[in-house]
Amino acid sequence: MATDKSLASLLRALQDAANEEEAIPRLLGSATTLLTLLFNPLNVTLLTGQLLSAPAVWTRPADLRATARVMAVFHVASIQILKNERGLLFMDSLALRPNLGRQEWVVAVMKGLDDKSYRWRHLLALGGLLTGFEGQERKGISESLRTKLGAAIVLALNLALEDIEESPELAVNSIVLVVSLVFGLLTEHEKSGINHDALLPRLFWASFFSKEGLHFGYFLSTIDADIVEGDNRKFDWSVKSSTYSQVEHLMTSPMVSSLGALSRVIAYSVDHVRNVDLLPTLFGDISAFTRSLCIQWRQNKLSEIDPTEEKTFLSDDTLQTSLPLLWKALKSSLFSIVVILTSLMEHVLGDARMSADGAPYTAIQTLHILRNLYFVSSRMGTSSLSQHTFVYLAAIDILSQYPIQAEAFLQEIRAADTGLIPDHPLDRCHDLYFLNTAEHFAIILPPQANQDLLIAAATPYLGVEKDQRLMEIFEAAHSLMLVVFSVRGNAELVVNNVYSYVDALFKVFPQNLSSRQFRLAVKSLVNITSPPSPISADQPMLASTLLELVRMRAESASSAPVSIEKDSSVNADGNTAASEALSEQCVLILSLIDALPFLSLDSLEEWLHIAVQTIRTVQDDVTRQKCEARFWELLVGGEMDVDRAALCHSWWSSRGGRARESKL
Repeated sequence: MATDKSLASLLRALQDAANEEEAIPRLLGSATTLLTLLFNPLNVTLLTGQLLSAPAVWTRPADLRATARVMAVFHVASIQILKNERGLLFMDSLALRPNLGRQEWVVAVMKGLDDKSYRWRHLLALGGLLTGFEGQERKGISESLRTKLGAAIVLALNLALEDIEESPELAVNSIVLVVSLVFGLLTEHEKSGINHDALLPRLFWASFFSKEGLHFGYFLSTIDADIVEGDNRKFDWSVKSSTYSQVEHLMTSPMVSSLGALSRVIAYSVDHVRNVDLLPTLFGDISAFTRSLCIQWRQNKLSEIDPTEEKTFLSDDTLQTSLPLLWKALKSSLFSIVVILTSLMEHVLGDARMSADGAPYTAIQTLHILRNLYFVSSRMGTSSLSQHTFVYLAAIDILSQYPIQAEAFLQEIRAADTGLIPDHPLDRCHDLYFLNTAEHFAIILPPQANQDLLIAAATPYLGVEKDQRLMEIFEAAHSLMLVVFSVRGNAELVVNNVYSYVDALFKVFPQNLSSRQFRLAVKSLVNITSPPSPISADQPMLASTLLELVRMRAESASSAPVSIEKDSSVNADGNTAASEALSEQCVLILSLIDALPFLSLDSLEEWLHIAVQTIRTVQDDVTRQKCEARFWELLVGGEMDVDRAALCHSWWSSRGGRARESKL
């Protein structure tokens, strides 16, 4: 009996702990073949038990790849048994017939899961059976046996979680790996039977803290040693370097390659824990990981290069090969964290078991986590990630109910040197996060906090010279200023800052500020300084003064098109689309026209005349036609409220508008 001799030989080899490590894959390959050829179910049971306790496999320090290979033995053997029985595998022109029926073979394997091996190793065999027979919708075993197998996996998992003694790190990593692979194949009833209170912390630890997982993000700082400056003054991270190989190995490791599936399992466990006190602990663990990741990134030379300058300072090989691999790892980390945070925030918002007193601190912790990851998410455009947007806005909504804690949070994340533009790209990235986040809290902060925190942070970026590295922060700073000015309780603050802001506005347009942003700024300022705003009572001419400045600038403005590169927008599909090229003079006149609906009734009629007269002075036919079209659109397009629409009608029909402005 050839198979019996082969079995005896394999069993002897498995008992020999002195076997070379290189021989282990060969032994496991032989075990896979024998499992599919044995006639006697007792031999299948014997071989299964030996594989899970054999000194040759488990005596030497094993890693997750070794346990994955053991699981693969049962996975591949299951598929082979299924193919044999269905007559799909041919050898020597003869279809191989199964030596044991599927049901009998599965039962024989399960009988080999005895007390001679640890419970967590039982999961390797059970997981291999389930993925082999039921993966990819193969439906390879009967419903009754499938139910028995699922129940066995849940039981083995729960027992393994309670009793992890031998090689605890390897045991936890192996349990987590098996769970990530079989979780989608379990029924809802089986999933609910898992001890999620014991599983949840181990899932996160294995994925983000263990050496088989992301290991606190330490791989980021180790890369720095292999980033060298070449003869062409460009930095190079060679694909031949040891750290590139480490990152490549990390991305192909069983744990990190399953990170997406693991994050969904963690989210499910979050939803099904019985002890909700585990959730604040999980928030703390996520915060610790992201803080470490951000610190490791700062210690890497690549963090010193602004994204807009990478083509200038990085070699072609780095840009095309090594850097994309690194960002793939970082994006995978971001996506996984966001999936987990989504589930956590749903609990914060809707789980009555969680303490309401902890809500503001949970929100603050969440915003800190997103800040730590902002060097990754800012490259991708967070608006494209709906789950990220939900987590971010949910945290802001919660914190907005607690003004004191919100102000303390902004104090904590503000730049250390307010009034200066930092040199390090990561610091500028955090400034951008502050500006984008702070505008959500302007309405709940007292005027002094708006002045000391928000305006102070935005001011250095308002008048910067043309610098591609600062364009996004520049527009965020202008946006924050407009938000602060729009808050009703900030009338005195507006009066104290509006003139310097308008001065900065005119200095940076059109060189730095986009046409869209400039038009929005003028319209917003006129709206803020017109009735019923309290500012208009103390400064009744401020709105007209702003428009007069715009009109005077338009008289001498250039008719050459403004660069459309800065005037891009995002269309409905989420793609960047360039706006129509407009001249500086055209933008100024359009800004004046845009602001007309916000003027007081006393000023509107006068500015209708002035707007038409200004349009008439335009020499360029194209510019004049665009301005005329916008003026008529304003009058008849429904942008005016009832009172202003009535005044415009009266102005045109009975107050000389038709006669005096007939050329329009």
